[in-house]
Amino acid sequence: MSPFALAGALVLSYLIGSIPTSLLVSRLVKGIDLRQHGSKNVGATNLFRVLGWRWAVPVGLFDMAKGYVPAAIVGPAVADGVLIPLLCGVTAVLGHMFSPFVGFKGGKGVATGAGVVLAMAPLAFLGAFGLWALLVFLTGYVSLGSVVAAASLPLLTLWFYPDRPTVLWITAALAALVVWMHRSNIGRLLKGTESRFGRNAKETGS
Repeated sequence: MSPFALAGALVLSYLIGSIPTSLLVSRLVKGIDLRQHGSKNVGATNLFRVLGWRWAVPVGLFDMAKGYVPAAIVGPAVADGVLIPLLCGVTAVLGHMFSPFVGFKGGKGVATGAGVVLAMAPLAFLGAFGLWALLVFLTGYVSLGSVVAAASLPLLTLWFYPDRPTVLWITAALAALVVWMHRSNIGRLLKGTESRFGRNAKETGS
């Protein structure tokens, strides 16, 4: 494998991940800057708050594709095995979280990370997605579902893919990154001020 090919794959993966989908849609559809509305986050959940599910669902799927394509297509195009596809996927997640198009800020990486897991460990993805959906349905907290689903990924990967230690470690790193990006949400959950899905928070400022 050429080092130039690897560098090109990583750069391409980062650029794919850094596409600010929600911000672009909010500007095109409503002419607003999503960073000035709702929770001021540029993820699909905040887009749901501002524009509704008709726009949030396709944006969430596109954000998943931003992780899936680098891991399933870009990485395998330059190298065999799982390491390079995983690195491309993680690079895409970092692009989503730290996009140069929005001042190296971005979303929290849940959907894009889910796309990476779907490409590399689909059974673990299905288990985590089911857990996320159940928690969001029962509690209304997207952040709680995201944090618990992310934390479950290493265990699910170990359960379904015990012979893929590289996938396990990368999945654990992704999970830790997603949980870290939700640290402010965790604080609000503990205080009881976190916004519920489709409802207002108890306090402003969340």
